[in-house]
Amino acid sequence: MRDDASFIDLLVDFGQELRQADVVIGSGEITTYCTAVAALNPSDILDLYWAGRSTLITRRDQIAIYNDVFRQFFLDVPAASEDPRITAIKTASGTMSVLQVPLSEPQDGESEEQEAKLGLMSSTSEVWRNKSFAVCTPEELSSLRRIMAQVRLTPPRRQSRRSLSSRKGSRFNVRQTVRGSMRMHGEPAGLFWLERKRKIRPLVFILDVSGSMSDYSRNLLQFAYCAKRAADHVEVFCFGTRLTRITRSLDRRRPDDAINLAAKTVFDWDGGTRIGDSLHSFVRDYGRRGTSRGAIVVICSDGLDRGDPAVLSNAMERLSRLCHRIIWMNPHKGDDSNYQPNSLGMMVAAPHIDLIVSGHNLRSLEEFAAMLPELR
Repeated sequence: MRDDASFIDLLVDFGQELRQADVVIGSGEITTYCTAVAALNPSDILDLYWAGRSTLITRRDQIAIYNDVFRQFFLDVPAASEDPRITAIKTASGTMSVLQVPLSEPQDGESEEQEAKLGLMSSTSEVWRNKSFAVCTPEELSSLRRIMAQVRLTPPRRQSRRSLSSRKGSRFNVRQTVRGSMRMHGEPAGLFWLERKRKIRPLVFILDVSGSMSDYSRNLLQFAYCAKRAADHVEVFCFGTRLTRITRSLDRRRPDDAINLAAKTVFDWDGGTRIGDSLHSFVRDYGRRGTSRGAIVVICSDGLDRGDPAVLSNAMERLSRLCHRIIWMNPHKGDDSNYQPNSLGMMVAAPHIDLIVSGHNLRSLEEFAAMLPELR
């Protein structure tokens, strides 16, 4: 299908429809769109949609026009249709939803396979979310990363020492109440209250990129990239045999550019593992200088340490005294709610860990993102 000239003409016609809807598109953008679709699955409505939106749309106010033209052109659905059978492409609750478009009501004796062949990505997306990164194909991992790019993380917050005025505060604001009364020549003007101001709690990711984590490291790194884009107080480190700070490498607009630059910065990617020495370096060079002070530290590793267990135990003890909480993300935990650490590194670090989560698939990462605001 990718070499079919009629299909290319279809994409060109779609570009013409956008032009008629006052979306400025040049021939170069249409060529890029055709090239992007050729690298994806043309029978996938989700790939068609995002390939066009990423190559043909350059302004936020054009997205609504693009959605209407896309639905009308590819699905033959009027832009103003209120048909309840149609779920438009949109972003809801921080995750990306997809099209579910029946072509017509099923007749007697007909199966529900009459649904649009291009709109059956909902169930596939759910399968991908619950599928471990280690068993996903390269094409599935690419699709998962596109979905992960739409995940919006809400960073945790903490109470600061500063106060601000609030109608529902718990502390009486004597100063503002007296000033209001003086303006009214001693008459009470009303009661004013104070509440503690909330600040974003720092978030630190320490990612294991050794060979034993090769099936998960790139996806966990993209998750850390999403967190970095969501908040300012986010630091990201990688380690194999030694620690490397990659926070500045993630300051890129495109996730692939940021991750590729980070991979070049870390010289021991897919190498050995020395968790204790790397955490000791973090505490010595960054943690004691304020990076981990009051922060939530997320260590993403399988716990397979080749270093001295005493060094790891000492580093974890010092880190636990500096930070607010330590969360260990171990992909080997999977969906096992009764998981018990079985590697030497995990058993040594366990007394200092506040929470163990998984991170082996997209679903577990979304659950962790939803849990973040509650970690105060």
